[in-house]
Amino acid sequence: MWIALIIIAVLVIAVIAIYNGLVTAKLKVDNAWSQIDVQLQRRFDLIPNLVETVKGYMTHESETFEKIANLRTSWANSTGVAEKAKLDNELSETLKTIMAVSENYPDLKANTNFSELSEELRNTENKISYSRQFYNDSVTMFNTKLEVFPSNIIAKMFNFKSRELFEVENEEVKKNVKVDFNK
Repeated sequence: MWIALIIIAVLVIAVIAIYNGLVTAKLKVDNAWSQIDVQLQRRFDLIPNLVETVKGYMTHESETFEKIANLRTSWANSTGVAEKAKLDNELSETLKTIMAVSENYPDLKANTNFSELSEELRNTENKISYSRQFYNDSVTMFNTKLEVFPSNIIAKMFNFKSRELFEVENEEVKKNVKVDFNK
């Protein structure tokens, strides 16, 4: 009789420990996502200032500025990880274009406001990169817990769902930007 009670107690403690580990991992993923969200929002908040600084120098780049405005609106309306990752990739591509084009404007490069905004944007990009890595590490750890024994049993019992990684879907984003004014 005592042995059965001890076995049941050990099983209950094990279930509680595994459940708490899953909840902790899930909360870590949620926190990691919120860090990405904060950094991406920070980048979107910096962009209008950068655009205003650049507009006077690059009057023929209006389609780039329109695209940024549309991306900001889409970002505000987006919800899921995949959707935000897609918008992030598009914005990164557009920002690369602005930075590459700015190389052709020495007065713009010398502009203190542009330099400060560019530096802040670079710092934010580094933070976004780190946040993505931390998020993906957290998601991988959480998803692994959902798959390995015995936590997979507890995860199914309590309906834990796997999470999406923050991935670059467009391979073009990884390439250097090419600017040609001869078009």
